[in-house]
Amino acid sequence: MLLAIDIGNTNVTLGAYREERLVAHWRLATVHERMSDEYGILLTQLLAHRGLPVAEITGVAIASVVPSLTRVFREVSQIYLGQEPLVVDVGVKTGVRIRYEPPREVGADRVVNCAAVQQKYGGPACVVDFGTATTFDAISQEGDYLGGAIAPGIGIAAEALFARAAKLYRVEIAPPPRAIGTNTVMAIQSGIFFGYVGLVEGLVARFRQELGEAMKVIATGGLAERIAPETSVIQYVDPWLTLDGLRIIYEMNR
Repeated sequence: MLLAIDIGNTNVTLGAYREERLVAHWRLATVHERMSDEYGILLTQLLAHRGLPVAEITGVAIASVVPSLTRVFREVSQIYLGQEPLVVDVGVKTGVRIRYEPPREVGADRVVNCAAVQQKYGGPACVVDFGTATTFDAISQEGDYLGGAIAPGIGIAAEALFARAAKLYRVEIAPPPRAIGTNTVMAIQSGIFFGYVGLVEGLVARFRQELGEAMKVIATGGLAERIAPETSVIQYVDPWLTLDGLRIIYEMNR
């Protein structure tokens, strides 16, 4: 059984695979101060809760954009799972040609997503990842990573609004019943939620001009399933795309 671990700035997402089948998945808050023993105990408890023995794990693959936690999860893998993890970094075979300067600046999660899209959907494609940042990644017909766009995530934008506007207060990030808000809660929700729908539609349209009409649009990340129903430009919602990419890259490097 393979354990795939995607370490982001806001969430740590984990998935357990039996061959190509995702049999369990978890999403944890990213806590930079948490030690390897804390994450190790939490991980073993999560596995036990799903009836998955630690002894069945024969491989670990990690993609991380948080260097301090890369080290922590490497230790978790070694000490609690008895496995030397495959960490996606320079020198690891991914099957992805990176047309970006410099290549080292491309986040591991974006490369992993590209590897998954190559196998699952094919190019040309645009991946919209709703994470701490909202990222748009362009993938060519041949499966090359071409580059993309990075925008503040919807959570970051909302927090900035609440922090800087004294009379505005936190609301749930959810679609209101209509765009014209008739109270403060609805008005904030409309601006944040439908504003991000507009951001997605605008950037996807620009990407399509450059990649062509055949471009597929795949959404992933924590808010993908909430945003996708509000726009017709997203064709596929794949919340575990990064985990699938880690599985694919792990198989390449076995």
